[in-house]
Amino acid sequence: MATRRIADEPAYVLHRYDWSESSLIVEVFTRHHGRIALVAKGAKRPSSSFRPILLPMQPLHLAFGGDAEIRTLKSAEWQGGHVMPTGDALLSGYYLNELLLTLLARDDPHPVLFEVYARVVEVIASQHGEVLQAALRSYELLLLREVGLLPQLDLQTMTMAPLLADASYVLVPEGGLRLAHGEDRASLTGAQWTTLQAALSEDAPFTTTLRVCANLSAPLKPQLRALLHYHCGTKTLRTRQMMIDIQTL
Repeated sequence: MATRRIADEPAYVLHRYDWSESSLIVEVFTRHHGRIALVAKGAKRPSSSFRPILLPMQPLHLAFGGDAEIRTLKSAEWQGGHVMPTGDALLSGYYLNELLLTLLARDDPHPVLFEVYARVVEVIASQHGEVLQAALRSYELLLLREVGLLPQLDLQTMTMAPLLADASYVLVPEGGLRLAHGEDRASLTGAQWTTLQAALSEDAPFTTTLRVCANLSAPLKPQLRALLHYHCGTKTLRTRQMMIDIQTL
């Protein structure tokens, strides 16, 4: 049987690690094939054309082949665009990647999520402050939705009852969306959750969700963080801990 070869595939590098003295294993997120692992032979050599190309958060087109779990990278071309993020923006980018590596199975295509990731990376490279936070919240919501971990946001999860516009509701890992209690520190009104659900259902969900999250980022952040940590199986993601450590220093 002929070895399958894929060419001109849009992709981003999520993570890379040593495979031998001269080669790397590269985890990439591709538009049509999802998350896959590639061996980049000779990528650590000073003369390798892969060395300046296989960087995180840079738009690439890849060619690769093989039928094994780890395929062979044939070529990589940088598609231009934004410069490499630095500082908090770089850590935010690593956070995006860690979520994909944790929540996505290999060889599971998510073309809509790929486009969302590309848009968020563009925002990270050019924006800071409130816009960056809104972009991260939008990404978290759309990622959870794409992998089937986000409940319907215009209904109470356990009873499927419609939300009351003026009542407060909280998103919890074990029970989905429920009425807020006195001990809940962060919540949104029924009208706000319903607006979020409508934004997620639009044809261009990132643009509309970003607009809504601009005013809801602060109360959304702890609720989405708890939901993500629950499904990732950890209290603190590595990138989150890194941010805490840097702030402590």
